[in-house]
Amino acid sequence: MLVLVAPGQGAQTPGFLTPWLELPGVEDRLREWSATSDLDLVHYGTEADADDIRDTAVAQPLLVASALISARQLFPTAADLSRLAGAVAGHSVGELAACALSGVAPEEQAVILARKRGLAMAEAAGLAETGMAALLGGEPEDVLPHLEKLGLTPANINGAGQIVAAGTAAQLAALAEDMPEGTRKVVRLKVAGAFHTAHMAPAATALEAAAAELTVTDPHTRYVSNKDGQVVSSGTEVVARLVSQLVSPVRWDLCMETFKELGVTALLELAPGGTLTGLAKRALPGVKTLALKRPEDLDAARELIAEHATESATSPTA
Repeated sequence: MLVLVAPGQGAQTPGFLTPWLELPGVEDRLREWSATSDLDLVHYGTEADADDIRDTAVAQPLLVASALISARQLFPTAADLSRLAGAVAGHSVGELAACALSGVAPEEQAVILARKRGLAMAEAAGLAETGMAALLGGEPEDVLPHLEKLGLTPANINGAGQIVAAGTAAQLAALAEDMPEGTRKVVRLKVAGAFHTAHMAPAATALEAAAAELTVTDPHTRYVSNKDGQVVSSGTEVVARLVSQLVSPVRWDLCMETFKELGVTALLELAPGGTLTGLAKRALPGVKTLALKRPEDLDAARELIAEHATESATSPTA
């Protein structure tokens, strides 16, 4: 069974969309989305530097657009995707791409919502000095209680031994001085604030209002949620979880457990891929993985799909 996944913030690099614009129709679609989202996706995906695309309000719609563009090279229609993929999921903002790919909301609306999400999160991050840090090494049973003691939130529990803590600058400084048992290093991440924590409450309120404008239908392909790794069969529930996810941890570890339970044999990460396939290689041994980075990877992706596609109809509730 093939699982299709979309990466989250941090996967972007300067110029990563440049080769994709050479494909027929891609630039036209990006310019359409640029107009409706009030962000020049072509410029930021091809000419902007690392600092420009690190901006939360830019990175999020850029990543959602990239995932959707690359997916449509392999699955031209919703029927193609529902026939060939057994499940879809996205990491953090990647969930908005998964939302569109599973048919919960139109692609253009997902890109617009990603722009509004990024703007709201950037504004919330400006209210206090907060941030995030990755812990290298350590077991969850040691790390999680230690973070709670310091008042930090495990904002990303990614599996394969990767946990990201989030909180105030003072709390993160305390973590660097007092690391959990077994942790080798604490690395501050270059993000605007403490995402997926209570610090994002104002952004969740703004996102809820924006999400009310979506045209919502139930998913045609299994949608696996970051909240708890569960398959969600209601489009309304998917959208509600997209909103609440701003203030709750990303449980990618549980998503991968669900992939395993569903019988995953291959995982395909949409552009700009790499991060999620890296986690899958460690957490899902025996599962074939492929990261879409450039159009040159499309032929290998087609071969993977042909080998592992779910040809029979899949029920989103299964």
